[in-house]
Amino acid sequence: MIDALPPPPPADTIIVTGQALSDPVSEQAYHVDVITASDLSNAPANELDEILKRVPGLQLFRRSDSTSGHPTSQGVTLRALGGNASSRALLILDGVPQADPFGGWVNWPAYDPAGLAEVRIVRGGGSVPYGPGAIAGVIEMRGLTAEDFNASLEVGSRASLRGHVFAGQRIASSTLTLDAQGARSDGFSPISSSTRGAADREAPYENASVRARWIAPIGEEIEAQLSGLAFVDSRDRGVEFTGSRTRAADASVRLVGRGQWQWSTVAYTQWRNLRSSFASVSDDRSSASRVSLQDSVPSRSVGFSAELRSPSSSLVDLRIGANMRLTNGESRELYSFVDGGPTRRRISGGDTRTAGLFAEAAMRRGKLMLSGGVRIDRWMVDDGRLLERLLAGGILRDDRYARRVGWLPTARLSTAIDVNESTTLRASGYRGWRMPTLNELFRPFRAGADATAANPELKPETSLGIEAGVDFRKAGFHLSATIFANRLKDAIGNVTLGRGPGSFPGVGFVAGDYRQRQNIKAVEVYGIEATGRHEIGHWTFRVGGSLTDAKVIAIGLAAPLTGLRPAQTPRFNAFTSLAWEQNSRMFAIEMRHVSSQFEDDLNARKLRPARTVNAFAAWPLSRTLQLIARGQNLLNETIEASINDDGSIERASPRTIWLGLRLKN
Repeated sequence: MIDALPPPPPADTIIVTGQALSDPVSEQAYHVDVITASDLSNAPANELDEILKRVPGLQLFRRSDSTSGHPTSQGVTLRALGGNASSRALLILDGVPQADPFGGWVNWPAYDPAGLAEVRIVRGGGSVPYGPGAIAGVIEMRGLTAEDFNASLEVGSRASLRGHVFAGQRIASSTLTLDAQGARSDGFSPISSSTRGAADREAPYENASVRARWIAPIGEEIEAQLSGLAFVDSRDRGVEFTGSRTRAADASVRLVGRGQWQWSTVAYTQWRNLRSSFASVSDDRSSASRVSLQDSVPSRSVGFSAELRSPSSSLVDLRIGANMRLTNGESRELYSFVDGGPTRRRISGGDTRTAGLFAEAAMRRGKLMLSGGVRIDRWMVDDGRLLERLLAGGILRDDRYARRVGWLPTARLSTAIDVNESTTLRASGYRGWRMPTLNELFRPFRAGADATAANPELKPETSLGIEAGVDFRKAGFHLSATIFANRLKDAIGNVTLGRGPGSFPGVGFVAGDYRQRQNIKAVEVYGIEATGRHEIGHWTFRVGGSLTDAKVIAIGLAAPLTGLRPAQTPRFNAFTSLAWEQNSRMFAIEMRHVSSQFEDDLNARKLRPARTVNAFAAWPLSRTLQLIARGQNLLNETIEASINDDGSIERASPRTIWLGLRLKN
């Protein structure tokens, strides 16, 4: 049912919330999933990316989680618009985009699930207010701002340890919050036992993050929100010379005006630096040697957004605003190792810029709601460069790329109608787009025996989509179902162009597959997704699933891909859970299923279906202290995450058990 807008507070009252403006009326016509603070804290997994996998149609590029996968493989998408390690869904934390400025992947260990008030997933492209990047949807994280204290300490399988603390304190009329977490583990061997060799070992990890926020009123109608985030993540990939480390820091200022004309502005800056080493493993996996070392990948972004809303008493709910984001970064890499030492240096990088204006209006007439929005953006790729030189002296390659600029529109038109008190029908059509990342544009890379060349002429991706759905709510029962069709034009993918051994343009000698990043004509996706929840007394039953038909349409050198499924894109995934809760006692069990998917663009390497059973339990020891237990992959299934060129199979996390104490106010 379409809910009425809540009445505004009196003009002389300021309520410090730490949140942005209220959810827009237009979202009532979208398919929106909300993961609550309770869901985030009482999940079988500690990692946010694993918790999000319960959302039908949401996937990372690979099945590995954020503690075992390589940081650059952690892009997020929705609605089977995958096939690329860069994110095609826009991840936001309190108004600030979170994708890595250089590569578009997500550093999931930076986010503490227990420090979030909620996560909202808005499916579909054409996100008018948020700017470019949301061609598959928006994942909005909202920080917890309560005057509260909670902490936990957990020990787990393979000498794992994790701690967390959140503290919110009222200081005069303001609120200060601090959220910190840290984890470490001896890890597991990523290569399955049947394909493992002497070179394979456990893959340990360590990570930590801290986030501070200060929320205070300025006058009677304005709220200031200052945020700072810092994190570090170190991990090993289970073979010598495969360690990586990410360091990062963010800062942002958000001002929210809650008067008759409500408004919001956000300004932010971000810094990231990745250090990552890559190895080549012998065919029998008995030894490994370093092939490249990204000794530094510094990147930065600065951005600004502003929004103004009409009074809630207006006949039309109007939003107007602007967004801007500048990114720059480069990869500094040592490669062509001989007898354990590098002989060459590669530096690649550049700048990208986007800036746009938007307007969105929503109108309600009885049981009918209509909304429409449009934005126009100016994009630019500048200062692109690729330098390769011998360490002993001499330039091998010094490419400088011309500036490229353009204009691209975004639009969305939606409607919803209340059929009765329980049932709402909705429909939307939209257009969106995504900038290629600096990584896609300028940096060639190697993965084992395979090599992929960059492409400085990549065009932005654009998407067109339509959807129709139904929401039904009655007496503790909620069902939502949506059918959709999407066409992703100029999709950026890694296209196989040759097979080594041999020398190929842009990368040199290749022993395995040679690929280049290219704009593929289109990826077409048709599908249906549904979620359901039923509450009976102390019991809650949830179910959800997504079924899609995704195929590539290609021409030219990529023509052999026509009709194939995009890499790393499952046809079907499903989630179901049963939970019981009473008097701080809780037990929940869930099962996830992901159908088979292909490792590569040629659909030659097929990953088997994956099923996991996970559980969570909490039991009070006192009024403020709980005993908690978590279990992931309880049946210890081998979850295939990738198939390497030598036939070895990389797996996601095996069975993991956590036991700990949680202190709550």
